[in-house]
Amino acid sequence: MSLTAAENDLLSAYAELTDARVFVHDPAQAKVLGRLQELGNQLVRGSSSFARMLLGTNGSGPKGVYLWGGAGGGKSMLMDLFFQHVKTERKRRVHFHAFMQDVHAAIHTARKSGAPDAIKTISAGIAHDLRLLCFDELQINDITDAMIVGRLFEALLAAGVIIVATSNSAPVALYKDGLNRQLFLPFIDTITARMNVYHLDNKLDYRQHKLARRGTYFVFEQCDAASEISATWKALSGGTSDSLTLHVNSRDVVVPMFSNGVGRVTFADLCDAPLGAADYLAIAAALRVLIMEDIPQLDRGNYNAARRFVILIDTLYEAKVRLICSAAAVPEKLFKDGPSAFEFKRTASRLREMQSVDWGVYSGSRVM
Repeated sequence: MSLTAAENDLLSAYAELTDARVFVHDPAQAKVLGRLQELGNQLVRGSSSFARMLLGTNGSGPKGVYLWGGAGGGKSMLMDLFFQHVKTERKRRVHFHAFMQDVHAAIHTARKSGAPDAIKTISAGIAHDLRLLCFDELQINDITDAMIVGRLFEALLAAGVIIVATSNSAPVALYKDGLNRQLFLPFIDTITARMNVYHLDNKLDYRQHKLARRGTYFVFEQCDAASEISATWKALSGGTSDSLTLHVNSRDVVVPMFSNGVGRVTFADLCDAPLGAADYLAIAAALRVLIMEDIPQLDRGNYNAARRFVILIDTLYEAKVRLICSAAAVPEKLFKDGPSAFEFKRTASRLREMQSVDWGVYSGSRVM
């Protein structure tokens, strides 16, 4: 079926970006983009009140999309292009981790108000406001989220909400080896039955290539570190961002700039603030890449901040989160003196190791 000029916005946008060398043309990406274009066309054709009446709200409308593949292959970029060009105003694009934080808060509110079924109440509200819901980086880490997501997706799909999701895992690998995983299996069946599953199999990690070209550790006296950080952020995020708020132990931890699994902060944001291990664990779970600016010289004068920095680096290292930073000195000279000087040698070693181009590319189920 040929596309009309009005329907061809998405494919034209991709062609323009590749012609301008913003992206490298990738046949695997183009194939997936064609499938997303088909969904966009179906949404436009089904947006009239007559068409919606025929389709009903029992999940008989267009299938959503579950797009999976390795990190850095362009899944988020493709979804963002689709989201930007799809012809519907009732839409939302959100990182899955942030969405689940909102859901947990909404469940708490609904239960306090006496709602007999909090998830049913939440799903009804979402379905009332949205026709299209796009999730970036869907992942399931615990049985509580597994149970909530299963019921929520089922209710949203039944109400006619179209879901587009990206993930590093195939549906069958979600929550793999998780506690009581058998309770989660019906959700996998829902995905495969109610969504079109596509594998972005380009075997390339464009994010790694960008980092290999740009570098990951910028020393103030050796370069224009601020410009290097800004250029790296633009390359990884596309220059657009929202903030990300994480709810940890009844309080909020904010990543001021966030896009496509990449967070951008200053040293002061995470180390001068009274944060601890639980906060850094939440950040590491939500991010693939952390860009941290303005790491100062560390010594007795900022000992508490230096201690938090050590904990942060240990957490990022264990979680295989890629770190890009600007600093007052190379890792080995970053901590001048003080009671933690010996301990900081391990941190310096880890900072040096994390600069390697291939560091953290694969670590179990967590990629890049």
